[in-house]
Amino acid sequence: MSDFVKIIMLAAIGAGIGWITNYIAIKLMFRPLNPVSIGGIKLQGLIPKRKAEIAKSIGQVVEQELLSMDDLVGKLMQEENIAPVKNGMRFKIREVVENKLPSIIPASIKNMIVSYIDNIVEEDGDRIIQEFIENLSKEEGGKINFSEIVEEKINSFELDKIEQIVVDIANKELKHIEAIGAFLGLVIGLVQGAVVVFA
Repeated sequence: MSDFVKIIMLAAIGAGIGWITNYIAIKLMFRPLNPVSIGGIKLQGLIPKRKAEIAKSIGQVVEQELLSMDDLVGKLMQEENIAPVKNGMRFKIREVVENKLPSIIPASIKNMIVSYIDNIVEEDGDRIIQEFIENLSKEEGGKINFSEIVEEKINSFELDKIEQIVVDIANKELKHIEAIGAFLGLVIGLVQGAVVVFA
């Protein structure tokens, strides 16, 4: 066997080992989903094993950095969010007046009631809705725990579903990690081949 063939073979073996080790390392992030005992050693994927800690950490970040009760109230109190609520109130009022009031009441009086309430909603609706939201935030703000809500949602996810989400999002990057492993293995194989041949 020529020296060149030896170098190429060692480089190919190194590339294969580098690719396989990185591929296995990526798989071990998720697999096995449930603890497996091999020779007395318990083996479980990193994410399944730390799922509860990861969920708690993400929940805390969401509550502290991304979403607070004040942010939510501020968003709800913006004009573009109040307008649909007012329109919904008007629709509901019309529906109640038309369907719930006794049929003995003349349509003209029903129309007067709708018109009167419409005016109240138009003139004072913004203030009423804002006061309601502010009072709700004062009363319920301390009770709403966004971190717990997020934590419960993540903990309720099936592990294979989490794996699929991560793989779908980071598929390109994971392939790059495998390719880097193959490249590093190739370089190491070339160096070993050169050492064996020329030493």
